[in-house]
Amino acid sequence: MPLDKPYLDVPGTTIFDAEQSRRGYHLNQFCMSLMKAENREKFKADERAYLDQWPMSEEQKQAVLARDLNRCISLGGNIYFLAKIGATDGKSFQQMAGSMTGMTEEEYRNMMIGGGRSAEGNRRHGEEGDAQAHRQPQGKSQNKGN
Repeated sequence: MPLDKPYLDVPGTTIFDAEQSRRGYHLNQFCMSLMKAENREKFKADERAYLDQWPMSEEQKQAVLARDLNRCISLGGNIYFLAKIGATDGKSFQQMAGSMTGMTEEEYRNMMIGGGRSAEGNRRHGEEGDAQAHRQPQGKSQNKGN
């Protein structure tokens, strides 16, 4: 029996629940492998070959290769694990988060210092807030109709 998940209607948000955890298990294990210097070197030397050692879906592998972190999250990735990819690439967490929102690092930092996005209009899909999918570069292709 599927669980009721009222939180699925929050725009721009993927909740890392048990289902997402199962879906992204191997993707997240790959990310954790990047904590070891020798694995980071192997990955940087031949990303595809290193990814092929993991039983991830092709879609997950393509998302990693494209550094499409929003897609990785939708495929079960957890941002705290995905941060290992960014660190391997020499990116700060702010740079990664900015790229996920279509902002520069400075724009993202300033938004967060200013209190982040307003909850007004962003509590449910279909409202007119700035976190709605149609206002986000990553949401236009993934969340059609919301």
